[in-house]
Amino acid sequence: MPEPAQSLLISACLGALIGLIRQWEAQQKSDGGGEFAGLRTFAIVSMLGAVGAHVTRDHAPGSFAVVLAIVGGLVAMAQVWRSGEAAGGYTTAGAALLAFFSGALVVWGERQTAVLVAALTMLLLGLKQPIHQWTRSFTAQDVRSTLQFAAITGVILPLVPNRDLGPFNAFNPWSLWLMVVLISGLGFFGYILVRLLGNRAGITLSGLVGGLASSTATTLAFSRRSREDPGESASYALAIVLACTVMLGRVLVIAMAISPAIGARLWLPLLVMSVPGLVFGIWMWAGGRQKSEPVEGPAMTNPLGLGTAVKFALLYAAVKFLVKAATSMEVTQGLYAVSAIAGLTDVDAITISMSDAARDGSLAVSTAATAVVVGCVSNTVVKAGMGATLGSPVLRRFLIGVLGSTVVAGGVAALFFR
Repeated sequence: MPEPAQSLLISACLGALIGLIRQWEAQQKSDGGGEFAGLRTFAIVSMLGAVGAHVTRDHAPGSFAVVLAIVGGLVAMAQVWRSGEAAGGYTTAGAALLAFFSGALVVWGERQTAVLVAALTMLLLGLKQPIHQWTRSFTAQDVRSTLQFAAITGVILPLVPNRDLGPFNAFNPWSLWLMVVLISGLGFFGYILVRLLGNRAGITLSGLVGGLASSTATTLAFSRRSREDPGESASYALAIVLACTVMLGRVLVIAMAISPAIGARLWLPLLVMSVPGLVFGIWMWAGGRQKSEPVEGPAMTNPLGLGTAVKFALLYAAVKFLVKAATSMEVTQGLYAVSAIAGLTDVDAITISMSDAARDGSLAVSTAATAVVVGCVSNTVVKAGMGATLGSPVLRRFLIGVLGSTVVAGGVAALFFR
């Protein structure tokens, strides 16, 4: 098949796929109304883009601009005609223009880009209802927190100095806030999942998502709930154990994002620490002991709130200073003490500090990895203490057994995988 015919066929297929999703979405409307463009129209628009690009390249320069103007005019007229009808035409208009350019990209030899444009367009069109449902669950405070964080980040990052300052050159303002953005973004991903799942979700999902958003909040919430509903203590223990296990995976992701070398050194110790939680989860599911009906998820605060971000920034700065001081004075045992203390409140700060030190060469990778494991062990001890203090007797037995085994596994990993 000649190349122009190939390009035309591919363009038509991409446009038809976009139009198929748009037509299907329009047909889901309860009033039976449709959009001004569907499968056939989008296929034609994409073919027009391909033909315009081909004619401009090989025959009549400037034809593409003329065709684009015609298509744009038709889309604009359709918008005017639909001005009194249901909303949604602007999305269709944008999708039509993207279909047009996807056809042109095929002719220009950018077929992978054309497929990506078409796929993303289809995805956004198809996710209209889920996106609307998700945004309805956001509060005014969520929106304000997100906008404040985005604004302050956009102002801070370009302006603050990107160099080491202070005692032991421990403070790099640009790097410090960049790490705040990293952790807040990761926590926000978990927070989004909480919102998508709604206020009530299954116990397993609550634990898994809670581990991404905040394993501490998950532990506190379900420990207290076990006092109110002691008959479901085993299910609440599962949620807490899952959150603590997911937290270890979160630590690995953060470490690898900053320093692949420390990530390669950490995966095995963290996997060893995860074994008790994984075994407990499999045992609970195999025996059908988990709570199947929905449960009220733990209350989460938006991690993009400025208060939360500033608190983490101060904690990270303090840990960074202590790590720099210990490495400058070559006090390895001091590093482990810092890790243990920092892990009592937040394991992310010590993970970032040690990963950063391993990346710039100021600390051996093995020492940094061991310090991160120590921080994870310390944090797990705190979670076990929360459950034992605030939870029911049954929850206490489960958590002491499982999280206690996690702590022992972490200690073994810290000793033998250095």
